[in-house]
Amino acid sequence: MSDMAPLENAALLPDIRSCFLRNINGLDMHMLEAGFEPQGRPLVLLLHGFPELAYSWRKVILPLAAAGFHVVAPDQRGYGRTTGWDGDYDGDLASFRILNAVRDALGLVSALGYRDVALIAGHDFGASVAAWSALVRPDVFRSVALMSAPFAGPPALPFETANNPQPHGSPGDGIHQELAKLDRPRKHYQWYYSTRSANADMHDCPQGVHAFLRGYFHYKSADWTDNKPYPLKSWTAAELAKMPTYYIMDLKKNMAETVAAEMPSAAQIAACRWLPENDLAVYSAEYERTGFQGGLQWYRSRTEGRYDSELQLFSGRTIDVPSIFIAGKSDWGTYQRPGNFERMQESACPRMLGCHLIDGAGHWVQQEQPEQVSMLLIEFLQRQ
Repeated sequence: MSDMAPLENAALLPDIRSCFLRNINGLDMHMLEAGFEPQGRPLVLLLHGFPELAYSWRKVILPLAAAGFHVVAPDQRGYGRTTGWDGDYDGDLASFRILNAVRDALGLVSALGYRDVALIAGHDFGASVAAWSALVRPDVFRSVALMSAPFAGPPALPFETANNPQPHGSPGDGIHQELAKLDRPRKHYQWYYSTRSANADMHDCPQGVHAFLRGYFHYKSADWTDNKPYPLKSWTAAELAKMPTYYIMDLKKNMAETVAAEMPSAAQIAACRWLPENDLAVYSAEYERTGFQGGLQWYRSRTEGRYDSELQLFSGRTIDVPSIFIAGKSDWGTYQRPGNFERMQESACPRMLGCHLIDGAGHWVQQEQPEQVSMLLIEFLQRQ
């Protein structure tokens, strides 16, 4: 059993509590919740991404609870005060595969005494968990909100190959060589995050974890005024290289060096209302303690492709529960996989009730514009 303490009350708004549920798919899971009294309220589950925490939902939890819901946001496997996961680079990568993350969410719901969930909402990598949860168990996850990361559907099975053999490997296998051969040599951040050095690059960086996270959150937000995303034409090096260096990095730079070049000034930090220093300190204290490897394992489980075959079990399936997509208008995450934003709306989510790109928000939409996000989620819940 974990001896980890709850998050200090000083970091939380009144009526949000920090607590633990034990033995959730092998985890002692830390979560934030509100609206737990009176009992019997419909459940809303909020899943964060990287490099974030349950704390990322702090501004959305109370509005949803005030609308009549029991709202729960866990530190996902690999993050924060949740324990029981293997943080060794050479450790148990299989536990971080997407279907086991769905099992984490399902176990949490069951432990709370619910048979179904009114809404599962996920941001960034949490959107992948939310999407797969709704696809695999629509009987439990009755609606889904995806934020910042479009879902294009399960990987396809090879089709009509009996008399037409296909080459081994995926069509995108050569993208890394193409990126490295550009006049300005580049690399893809997800594959960088899968390297052995990535955790130490960030955790032991010269500027320190707090300053690193300040630069990272700033660079991907609407505060960095050069974030002006648009659809890319194809999965090619020339097109991908149009994205900022937090996604398509300079080949010889690590992520800490990348964001240091875009560090906000002291005046900009002081003016940042959506992430003041005391809020950022909650993140930096957690990541100084845990490191980043737990979150990076999620990227490795995807980029190495070793679990794609089990996802192909669901080839051709769609998300058939009501869905909504929310992202910042200044978020490149919407377009980082060319075509996914369109496929999500055209085929993967046939019951999509809204697709919203919010002014004044970059990647951290529920932190940058929480009032807008809360309003959209409540309206979405009320329409069902």
